[in-house]
Amino acid sequence: MTKTTPTFLPLTHYRETPEPEMRSRALEFYEDAKRRRTVREYSDRPVDRQVIENCLRTAGTAPSGANLQPWHFVVVSDAAVKAQIRESAEQEERAFYGGRAPQEWLDALAPLGTDSQKPFLETAPILIAIFGETYGVLPDGRKVKHYYVQESVGIATGILIMALHHAGLVSLTHTPSPMRFLNEILGRPSHERPFLLLVVGYPAKEAKVPKIMKKSLKEFISYV
Repeated sequence: MTKTTPTFLPLTHYRETPEPEMRSRALEFYEDAKRRRTVREYSDRPVDRQVIENCLRTAGTAPSGANLQPWHFVVVSDAAVKAQIRESAEQEERAFYGGRAPQEWLDALAPLGTDSQKPFLETAPILIAIFGETYGVLPDGRKVKHYYVQESVGIATGILIMALHHAGLVSLTHTPSPMRFLNEILGRPSHERPFLLLVVGYPAKEAKVPKIMKKSLKEFISYV
């Protein structure tokens, strides 16, 4: 086996920020982030493709296991394809709400007012199907195992959600289970596993969101 010698470059992009500015920037980011809400009612207003691509570029900066970047994003705007996705997703959702899900899970979802109907999958201008790659394929056809796929794709997805919010869009993480229908509809290979479907766009004019609370800081952190 050929031993690879790592190449290192000087860290030139880091910019140190004075503490008062750090505190201000951290607070400003929190104040902006807490405005983010999961939205289920969408306008059909188109979204600039360049905005989506720059948000995806941002997601692509995420750290990943062994820097193998085991993700693939499919941007869906075609109405017929969105209709196919909705039909397949609602089929799984009907089974979920109709008996597949335990009552405890349904009780947890009740405050959100969700059900098997997912009109946003057609109304929203953009769906982003996010896949995790269990392995990569080199130009010569050899396979390269990927590591920490779920963790890596999850981090990239979180960054994408915040990038979309920062750009002025809203989103919804949708996870019908199982999601293998996405491979068939979108022509993705079997070694790519659907991670989630991100619904993206502008909120409908009269959009509403459920009244929910987030945990306070003391409820989810500790110091040692």
